[in-house]
Amino acid sequence: MKIKPDATAHVQPHLASAEQQAALGFPTELIPNWQEEAVRLLGEKVTESRALKVAMDACMKCGACTDKCHYFLGTQDPYNMPVARQDLMRSVYRRHYTFSGKYLPWLVGAKDLDDAMLDRWYTYFHQCSQCRRCSVYCPVGIDTSEVSMAGRDILASIGMGQKYANQVIGKVHTKGNNLGLPQPALADTLEGLEEDVLEDTGVPVRFPLDEVGADVLLVTPSADFFAEPHVDGLIGYAKVMHQAGISWTLSSHASEAANFGLFVGSAQQTKNVALRIREAALELGVRRLVFGECGHAWRVAQNHLSDLVGLEFLDAAYPRPQHIAEVTHELWQTGVITFDKSANASRVVTFHDSCNVARASKLGNTPGGQFTVPRDLLKASCEHYVEMAKPTTHQSTFCCGGGGGLLTDELMELRIKGASPRMNALTQVIESHQVTHMVAMCAICKSQFSAVFPEYGLEFDSVLSLHQVVGDALLMTPSA
Repeated sequence: MKIKPDATAHVQPHLASAEQQAALGFPTELIPNWQEEAVRLLGEKVTESRALKVAMDACMKCGACTDKCHYFLGTQDPYNMPVARQDLMRSVYRRHYTFSGKYLPWLVGAKDLDDAMLDRWYTYFHQCSQCRRCSVYCPVGIDTSEVSMAGRDILASIGMGQKYANQVIGKVHTKGNNLGLPQPALADTLEGLEEDVLEDTGVPVRFPLDEVGADVLLVTPSADFFAEPHVDGLIGYAKVMHQAGISWTLSSHASEAANFGLFVGSAQQTKNVALRIREAALELGVRRLVFGECGHAWRVAQNHLSDLVGLEFLDAAYPRPQHIAEVTHELWQTGVITFDKSANASRVVTFHDSCNVARASKLGNTPGGQFTVPRDLLKASCEHYVEMAKPTTHQSTFCCGGGGGLLTDELMELRIKGASPRMNALTQVIESHQVTHMVAMCAICKSQFSAVFPEYGLEFDSVLSLHQVVGDALLMTPSA
């Protein structure tokens, strides 16, 4: 491997500009009374959030989480130990909201929110990908992602927002997707995909856009429209819909499954982004919502979408959003679609469990479906499937190193080092089983791995979408 961990990583994402802050309703610069306002917001958040309250009060400093963070393992920076990252907020909370912290701060590690602490907040709350692996090992279930999300929202609310996340949300508000793709560009891209699939397969697979009266609204990451390996996943979705005879459409108004409001830590921003999906669904008159391969998009869709925007317009038979893998899995189990494994004979594949699917959501109605559904599909469509070694899979999976709003160029050093635990596990299975490709069903994971694979001597195109593999093996007929 080219990259070796060291103890010097201390990087920050770029600050949001005044324009980017204003677009989301945040202050355009650090407000004069930032200490008082940050402390007030901290107290408000701890009062409102049971999970954050647990994080502030229940830590026993047992050390169970110490070596569970991929960023700590990659950087060896002690502030990236989950307990230390939590303590950046916990120490300020104790200083202002506990008796001992007010009068005996030295005894309980209570600290003021001064300039140095503010800098650490901005640095290390943006060195957490909100993967929640630490919470799996914590005996009382403390979740560092709750701390980092609260910290980021407080920072943005006093004038220190993060450029990448704020910029992305601004594009969603104006264009409907993270990349700022206008409707004409989207339509042209989909028309080109129809031509490509027809040339490759001889089957007229449609990629419908803004079709009123379709049964299904497919909401997918905007990377699926043009970037490798994402676009091959979108082709796979379309093939499945075609072969199953499902009436579906994409929407130019809500052409983005991802919800960066989660990364900013703002409930209001998360709701604002989600509302576009509701608006599109009502405008098009759909009866079902299906989400593409994106980890945090699925986390929001499954756990929060109903509370955020309401889903009373969905058909009684499909009262909740579905993941595209659920849909494909059900169609395969019922014999509606079938696969030819030989189409993937040259591939030896392994699977990366994406954090937000593995630890923050589920697939289907069977316990553990988030683990079995994608593996079932891979085993049904591939001749050669291999598991990575435990405990780096399933609920104990390692983050790709680019999640949580950190998929930005100025954090590339951190992203490369944060990927090292997953790369170590992948390297082992490559050496022992001659694995050729890793499959992931998260847009951020696929983008991150494509960027960092070369740093570890791996091929750029060695990561695949689940539905690329599925779509390549799917037996197609001209009309379903």
